[in-house]
Amino acid sequence: MTSPPTCDTTAGFARVLRFDRVQRVTHWALAVLFTVLIATAVPLYFGSFFGFVLPRHPVQLVHLGAGLALPVPVLAALVGPWGARMRRDVRRFNYWTRDEVTWLRTLGHAPLAAEKFNPGQKLNAVFVGASIIVMLITGAMLQWFRYFSISEREGATFVHDGFAFLLVVVIVGHLYMALTHRESLRSMFDGAVSRRWVDQHAPAWRDDHDDLAPDAQHPAGP
Repeated sequence: MTSPPTCDTTAGFARVLRFDRVQRVTHWALAVLFTVLIATAVPLYFGSFFGFVLPRHPVQLVHLGAGLALPVPVLAALVGPWGARMRRDVRRFNYWTRDEVTWLRTLGHAPLAAEKFNPGQKLNAVFVGASIIVMLITGAMLQWFRYFSISEREGATFVHDGFAFLLVVVIVGHLYMALTHRESLRSMFDGAVSRRWVDQHAPAWRDDHDDLAPDAQHPAGP
């Protein structure tokens, strides 16, 4: 087991890797695909886009292509040696402590020494991952509808539209949290957070020697 990186404990500005390049590319690829899906879903659902009526067939093809491509960045990031950190974070999303469940039930009022991700972030990741699978299955049923009964297509439409609405709400909340937590947002660009941020927001992650390895250290900030 390796030791945590040596850092400037007096200034608290030592940089620790939170997201590697594979994770950041995956995040922004999903962001682009979700943006395309939402932008093309509006005219498909309402018939117009900010007052403009767009040709339905090209919009439908773009929507279909983006939907089929949605799992690709995640799957590509999980395979091979380059996906070690991504796989480790996925395991984190699936592991919940009693304190984390209590924190969620009390809407964040219960005391918690958070890990790399707090319970809200874990729940967001699990929901988005499940939504990708649900949207892909129901979208395929709607695209190739001739293979399914009317009741199955109606059910797929209801589930697809319902999850789409929930995803928009979750994405808006995600954007709000990102814009109001600047260092977390910056880590999705350069990958790093300060050791002070770790001490304040993820103290349990501070003791994760496997993740906070010496190769994860970034140069100290100003």
